[in-house]
Amino acid sequence: MTSTRAAQEKAATPAIPDPSAAVLYVCAERGRLAPTLAAERAEQEGREFAATRGLCLVEVVTDVYGEPEPCHRAGWTRVRELAATGKVGVLIVRWPAAISPDATHEVRHREIRWLQDRGVQVRYSWAPLTADGELK
Repeated sequence: MTSTRAAQEKAATPAIPDPSAAVLYVCAERGRLAPTLAAERAEQEGREFAATRGLCLVEVVTDVYGEPEPCHRAGWTRVRELAATGKVGVLIVRWPAAISPDATHEVRHREIRWLQDRGVQVRYSWAPLTADGELK
């Protein structure tokens, strides 16, 4: 019986994420003339951001832009899965609106808190937001 209890306690213990393991989340609006350009730039920028900060990209997750509720997107569900299992300690995303548009900023804040509660840092790769990639 004690081995069963120990197994249950171990299963209930949240995984501690590796602070250098990152997931790059790309959710960019498609342009009319160059439909993939924004996503390509976001991915390139995110990869460069990770490389210059010594982060190891575990996975690149993409979603089609447009759905305001992140949990309704398959890619965001994958990001949550990686966070919940402790496989990543950092989420790299180009800008906050990629998580949820400005009109639904409360949803974005909910998701960021959910990640932070699991030990995951949210970092923005678009340089104009901040010099170090963190929204202040």
